[in-house]
Amino acid sequence: MTSIDLNADLGEGDPYDEELLQIVSSANVACGGHAGDAESMAQTIRLAIENGVAVGAHPGYPDRDGFGRQSGFMRGDDLYDSLTEQVTALADTAAQMGVRIAHIKPHGALYNDAVGDRDLADIIARVTAETPGEPAFVGMANTELESAAERHRLRFVAEAFVDRAYEADGTLVSRKEPGAVHEDLAVATTQAVRLAENGQVTARNGDVVNVRADTLCIHGDTPGAAEKARAVRDVLESHGVEIRAQTLR
Repeated sequence: MTSIDLNADLGEGDPYDEELLQIVSSANVACGGHAGDAESMAQTIRLAIENGVAVGAHPGYPDRDGFGRQSGFMRGDDLYDSLTEQVTALADTAAQMGVRIAHIKPHGALYNDAVGDRDLADIIARVTAETPGEPAFVGMANTELESAAERHRLRFVAEAFVDRAYEADGTLVSRKEPGAVHEDLAVATTQAVRLAENGQVTARNGDVVNVRADTLCIHGDTPGAAEKARAVRDVLESHGVEIRAQTLR
């Protein structure tokens, strides 16, 4: 049976977390950089445990005013120290609640910057390698993120996006461009099925692009996020696709 993981970025102050945690199989929990605090981390982890959802860290540039979406915000030792602090805070909270960090997925601009930046990808991979429990490294396939995972001997989980438009080279259309986010639910559910079954998407120029996907991201910060997530899960399961976390051994 074909299986796929469904993940969502949570603990960021949005109102849909509780509903999403009844639908997804993996949670990327904000850990104090772009969003989140001790209370939100504990609350999100508790709900994840109740729903049998894998807990992952979602560190980002420490840019709360810009929600971690300012490209090039930080790098080098300062970034390493910040990411280490963020992930450690979540890992410690999780350990106190009896679970381990199953994966690490960078947030926002850090993720996008690291896709093509070896040094940034290596910093994130280094933090992942130093985190107890051997968490997996989540990112886009065939990018510097995957290369960094290989260099640091990390399990790599390839991520694709059900509600984002793709360019012909397999990268995401910039959010600054019109049509970067699929608002049509039918488009998102169709893309989810194609990614899970065939590893393909149709780029905005009409080309069919191969996109490796072990996990599919559903954004939780838009109106109707839970309804969209439920529709995606229902359609996948109706096609015989099993939903389960890929980051747990």
